[in-house]
Amino acid sequence: MPPEAILTVSATADDLRWRQALVRLGGVWLALILAFLPDWRDMAVQWWDSSTYNHILLIPAILAWLVWLRLDQLRQLVPQAWGPGAAFVAAALALWVLGAFSGFNLFRQAGAVALLPASLILLLGPRVAVGLLFPLCYMAFLVPFGDELVPALQTLTAALTIALVHLSGVPAVVNGVLIDTPAGLFEVAEACSGVKFLIAMVALGALVANVCFRSWPRRALFMLLCVVVPILANGVRAWGTIYIAQYVGAEVAGGYDHIIYGWVFFAVVIGAILGLSWRHFDRGVDEPMIDAAQINRLDWLDRISRRPLADWLAILLCGALVLGAQGWARAADRLAAPLPGQIFLPEVPGWQRVDYAPATWWEPRASGAQHRLLGRYADRDGRQVDVFLALYDRQGEGREASGFGEGALMPDSPWAWIAAGPASPGARSERLMANGRTERLTQTYFRHADLLSGSALRLKLATMQDRLLLQREPTVMLILSTEPRPDEDGAATLDRFRQSTGPVGPWIDRIVALR
Repeated sequence: MPPEAILTVSATADDLRWRQALVRLGGVWLALILAFLPDWRDMAVQWWDSSTYNHILLIPAILAWLVWLRLDQLRQLVPQAWGPGAAFVAAALALWVLGAFSGFNLFRQAGAVALLPASLILLLGPRVAVGLLFPLCYMAFLVPFGDELVPALQTLTAALTIALVHLSGVPAVVNGVLIDTPAGLFEVAEACSGVKFLIAMVALGALVANVCFRSWPRRALFMLLCVVVPILANGVRAWGTIYIAQYVGAEVAGGYDHIIYGWVFFAVVIGAILGLSWRHFDRGVDEPMIDAAQINRLDWLDRISRRPLADWLAILLCGALVLGAQGWARAADRLAAPLPGQIFLPEVPGWQRVDYAPATWWEPRASGAQHRLLGRYADRDGRQVDVFLALYDRQGEGREASGFGEGALMPDSPWAWIAAGPASPGARSERLMANGRTERLTQTYFRHADLLSGSALRLKLATMQDRLLLQREPTVMLILSTEPRPDEDGAATLDRFRQSTGPVGPWIDRIVALR
């Protein structure tokens, strides 16, 4: 047989092997997306409806392009099922299970996305995974994350803005994220925190760092630029809006801000970052993204790849792990703690119940709670404290005491977060304001078994532990708050109320009659 014929047969056999492997992978990926469809549907809604995550709509196309850049080199690698890859599938499922147990959607969605690269490692083997390492890691940007950064970015933007406002000679007073100037009161709201641009810039930066750079120090410096510059630029943008408002009015400046911020300013920032960096790109235009020959020569890959797994067995193993994880999550989700039929706000020594009549209506959100209480107490000196309590028989999807949008800050209301409040032991303290006039100090507690904390993370960890052990424990959210008078220290008022109730944990237990 002539050499040309041998090469043709070999190439055809390799192509056939790749086609069969990709068909199996495509089928498994489709099955995984369907198995975790609620998580993928929730992510898709965020991609489409939330301007913070609109850029994720481009990620699938970017992933396809990254694979295409590596296509010629990938053909030189041999796909084969790999038994230890099941550990990656198990790890992704463990992340999803922890999210399901705690009601932490970020973990659920991250686990659902991580199953795709994990199953690829199982079905195509470690050599192909090494060849696709960056695209597989880049899949992380499919997960909508970053809302957790909003309060910190609001505070940082307010600090940068007030510094620039003072430098430009405009008299202003800052109160948390509110900046009062002669032209009006400005709020560094969630939409002004810069989180949208920061998240998108990090995704773009990671892409450019991989495609355009080979040197790791240069990649690190470029990524640092992609984090620092958007934050600074957002402060400059907020300052510009306030400065312009001193001459044209707040309403006109606000409209100008939306146009410039959305279409011009940050496009200029992106152009400036890329323009400053392109001269330092050190990857050639025609240089391959990976070196298949080098990957094939790696000794450690030879050692771990010596025992391939049958393709059908790899698929069955993946399916068994998924069924086990989902079955465990469903069993835990059905666990509900017994609750009393009715609960009441108790008498508090030195305080009496009065009509609940806030200056601006305030009612914390507690989706899925079986019992809710809201009432107002007053003492003989006229101090007033509002008490909100919500009792849950379990934590999970649609009933998360520590979920986003739950608790003291009412979504779609006149209330806005302005700053963290004075520290209080075991509580999360926040300052809220409505319509720029009415301020409210809130202290949030979570009670779960013996846990008393204002930390959402600690509550989620406690919930995870109970679900892992299939234990039933109720959860209570308690919010103490006050609208302090001009000459009143709100924190002192809440301290005085807590002294009258006694230790908060036992007081909560007596209200819900569980201990």
